[in-house]
Amino acid sequence: MFLLAAGPVPARAFDLFGLFGTEPEPPAPSATALPYALRITGTDDADVLSAVQDSSTLYRLRQEPPPDGEGLLRRAETDRPKLTDVLSGYGYYQGTVAIRIDSAPVTDQAAPAVRAAEAWRNRWLVPVRIAVDLGPLYHVRRIVVRDPAGRPFPEDVLPARITRVDADSPARSATILAREARIVDQFRGRGHPFAKAIARDPVVDDAAHVMDVTFTIDPGPVAGLGPVAVSGAPGIDPATIRSFIYAEPGDPYSPQAVAAIRRSVARIEGIGGVRVREAAALDPDGNLPLFVELSERERNLVGVSARYSTVDGPGVRAYYANRNLFGGGETFRLDADIYYLGLGNDPFATQRKIAGIGTNGLGGRLSATYVQPALWGSRNDLLTNAFVTREVQQSYLVDGGGASVAIRHRFSDTFAAQIGLDGQAGRSKDALGTVNYRLIGVPASVTYDSTDSLLDPTRGVRAIASLAAYPGAISSPGILVAKAQGSTYYAFDDEARYILAGRVGFGSVSGAPLGEIPDNFRFFAGGGGSVRGYPYRTLGPIGPYNLPIGGRSLLEASVEARIKVTDTIGVVPFFDAGTAFASALPDFKETIRKSVGIGLRYYTGIGPIRADLAFPLDPYKGGHVRPAVLYLSLGQAF
Repeated sequence: MFLLAAGPVPARAFDLFGLFGTEPEPPAPSATALPYALRITGTDDADVLSAVQDSSTLYRLRQEPPPDGEGLLRRAETDRPKLTDVLSGYGYYQGTVAIRIDSAPVTDQAAPAVRAAEAWRNRWLVPVRIAVDLGPLYHVRRIVVRDPAGRPFPEDVLPARITRVDADSPARSATILAREARIVDQFRGRGHPFAKAIARDPVVDDAAHVMDVTFTIDPGPVAGLGPVAVSGAPGIDPATIRSFIYAEPGDPYSPQAVAAIRRSVARIEGIGGVRVREAAALDPDGNLPLFVELSERERNLVGVSARYSTVDGPGVRAYYANRNLFGGGETFRLDADIYYLGLGNDPFATQRKIAGIGTNGLGGRLSATYVQPALWGSRNDLLTNAFVTREVQQSYLVDGGGASVAIRHRFSDTFAAQIGLDGQAGRSKDALGTVNYRLIGVPASVTYDSTDSLLDPTRGVRAIASLAAYPGAISSPGILVAKAQGSTYYAFDDEARYILAGRVGFGSVSGAPLGEIPDNFRFFAGGGGSVRGYPYRTLGPIGPYNLPIGGRSLLEASVEARIKVTDTIGVVPFFDAGTAFASALPDFKETIRKSVGIGLRYYTGIGPIRADLAFPLDPYKGGHVRPAVLYLSLGQAF
């Protein structure tokens, strides 16, 4: 029951800041108007109640009282057929709505209801009640799809899974329209841009409380992609924009191909909004012209953030970015990060001091990055970076710097490869001693990403593999660093409410003994982006003074079941496993640490807010492992 006002002395909750949406006070009784108190009864279905409120003239105009009883009656008479239609739209085809003004029912006989309303003039609020009787909920029994000639479509064109219905599927308007849209999308996905439903014929069986629906679908012609016209963003070289459009005239049309254009163009840092419109007709070649409409972002961007971790202590990060430096979509970015390990929960402080790894706990990194996309209008991008760092971790200290330059070639929206030159120099100190290093090498990598979202993927595969060779003629001895990581996402339903996600990571560095490899080139496991539940970068070989020293190889794996309970809340049970190994390849004779946990997700417009509670299954002596660890972050774990 929904109560707006009742009784001679209405009680009101006091809401100091208006945060809880309290109902406003109804107008006071008057000699010139008939304010009323409205009750809606008969339904506990929040969706139906909301729809009744939205459709009801009595509800929407409750703060604007009519001048007399006839005006109130007209509102009630307007509501009766509309609210019955609302019930039908929610699958209650035998539902009824009765409206009473005081004790008089609203019927074809107007006089009793008018007299009942006028009896309250200048006394108190006229009591009005909308009584809803839902009746049985109808369900969809069968969906049939035919072409304009009345023939069914073959299975290879329209698979049975598209028209199959669950036994408990309610016969609501939204359900029918959603299924119609899914059927039309099936034809659009097969290259029919103008597919549409030309008839929708529901048949209701009142005895069985079910509905059968027949859709007549006109697929329209099969088309290819036509020429792409670009407008907007006058400050960015058109050649840069076009290099991010991988579709060619004549390629098969599909909504996914159109979405890929939108997604790839949006990767240009200087581009803000991207809209791709489809033409209303095919061109003479039977292709569908497309129109890409763009807007630009502000060129300059400055940001500052602060953080605190019980492990790493406090930190401050600041950056400056120019997203269109010379008018060709070039990006230049300066990043500065400073942190203080000494104020965190540092369980290895005593061992570090005994080992002679002297540090005041102050660490940081300063880096500059320049990216020039679409060199000479091609799909090649220039990437450069330079940095200096003082990396203070719980078990080592690295002072160093370096610079790199690389060329990346974008084969498509999902696949790219790059090769470059990297030089680094510095000093690394840990429990094994000090390594002074000078490295010049050739890193190469390939990336593939067919996922549908950066922060919250529901489908697709994401993979990156890299190989960097630092010859022994320059670094003594030489090393070879290999890394690979892949993740995949599978949605069990069209709404992506049930998703299985998995991740595997591998790393190897060979060519030198562990003690001669700088710490920032070794592998460590543990932490929120690795094996949750274990302290950050502590899993792997343990050296003198019981300090983690990292490994020459790494193996990690995670699996998650991402379950949406509501549109904004989800739960995620997960399992993680992994460790670093002293050998250049994983040695499965060593203990692989495992953890389990449960996560909570709050889905926002920019991505999910993540809270994970992890329980380590393999605690070990001296590992400073807690029974449970809580992680808070933005975006999925992988």
